[in-house]
Amino acid sequence: MTMRTYSSAEQAAASICFGMDRVLDEHSLAIFLQRVTSDELLSVLIPRLGEDEVAAVVDLLSGLMRKHLSKQEYHQLFLGD
Repeated sequence: MTMRTYSSAEQAAASICFGMDRVLDEHSLAIFLQRVTSDELLSVLIPRLGEDEVAAVVDLLSGLMRKHLSKQEYHQLFLGD
């Protein structure tokens, strides 16, 4: 029997767990978002999204940034100004 070794990305993805406590939720969300935004996944997923789904993702993320970031933070962190 051979032991399977897991990459750090697989280990990180396996550690995603929501609903236990806030710290774990935040850690899991960070890993989840990193995994979702991988170039490989995005190149497959984005062409399959409908126009309404694209708009919903943009609206959600833009709304969260508007709600939780100052104008300065938005420009510095998102736009890279």
